[in-house]
Amino acid sequence: MVGLIYNSFLAKVLVMFYKFHMSHDLQTTVPKGRGALSNSVNRFEPVTRHAEADGWEEEDDLPVLRTEVALERPRSLISYNRSPDLPFDRSINPYRGCEHGCVYCFARPSHAYLGLSPGLDFETRLIARPDAPEVLRAELARGSYRVAPIAIGTNTDPYQPIERAHQIMRRCLEVLEACGHPIAIVTKGTLIERDLDILSRMAQRDLVRVGISITTLDPKLLRLMEPRAPAPARRLQMVQRLTQARVPVRVMASPMIPALTDPELESILAAGKEAGACSASWIMLRLPREVSPLVQEWLHVNYPDRAGRIMARLREMHGGQDYDSRWGRRMRGEGPYAEIIQRRFEVATKRLRLKEKAPSMRCDLFVPPRKPSAQLDLF
Repeated sequence: MVGLIYNSFLAKVLVMFYKFHMSHDLQTTVPKGRGALSNSVNRFEPVTRHAEADGWEEEDDLPVLRTEVALERPRSLISYNRSPDLPFDRSINPYRGCEHGCVYCFARPSHAYLGLSPGLDFETRLIARPDAPEVLRAELARGSYRVAPIAIGTNTDPYQPIERAHQIMRRCLEVLEACGHPIAIVTKGTLIERDLDILSRMAQRDLVRVGISITTLDPKLLRLMEPRAPAPARRLQMVQRLTQARVPVRVMASPMIPALTDPELESILAAGKEAGACSASWIMLRLPREVSPLVQEWLHVNYPDRAGRIMARLREMHGGQDYDSRWGRRMRGEGPYAEIIQRRFEVATKRLRLKEKAPSMRCDLFVPPRKPSAQLDLF
């Protein structure tokens, strides 16, 4: 279903309407090619729905869940934050939802604001914002705007598969390059290689940094955990190609999942360094709001032998809770286990000569876009 949504209210009305008319609202078997295993209602719904056997023989093969894209016309694009534990104070998101389907994605709860489920809806019912470049240009042209690096991909991936058709990210890059605006991109998507022409030019002016997320080097685990994201070897190839284009790359060993992916920390960093990364970072698995039951469900189905151990370690780091949202604690947790991971990271990055912080970018090259005018230029 593809439609044009003119404001957020209509967006909610539209998605709430077709939410109750789709066949996969109540999933009774594991969906193929998707990360979440269910489509539970979001935290704002007054009622919950549960699938119950009706006595008839269940079909083993459910229809493949197709990706649906609705279009939104945003009134603003740049989102500001005052979080002291984030290295940026503003970001943009060309898309809502993400087809990569990473089961652990901390952005899943944002789909609840659209009246959709953070489960399967998050990865199958997406919102594209085709007017984003024009809205961005208008915001950058305001006299009150003060330049600082814009983060892209901190909520949903700007290079997820639907970018191939919509090309919103590329058009945003064209706006940012034209006015000399610094940007920091985080992605798993190979489509970033399509934009190497723009990114390499911006890199020559110290206007871009790219972070490539590598969660695991195990293809089997990755396919279960991130079903529609590129394979580990392909991501390392992305690091190599970006580096060859002289774009500074940070390898992001995130999220670290206790007893599942954390044994790979040093291997991930070493592989990233060999591919050309100049800096590195890590974040512990975060389970805000609806993400916790989704991940626990996934663990009990795919790794029942260690599900309890994983959750025990996470709770140890968050004061007995599944998640602690306090600044300074939410990214890495506290306690002996978190300290061990941090120490391992420090030793590995020192040995590999990887910087913990990416090089700074220039803000003095920014020239605001020209506002449209009916008056002709003198020359």
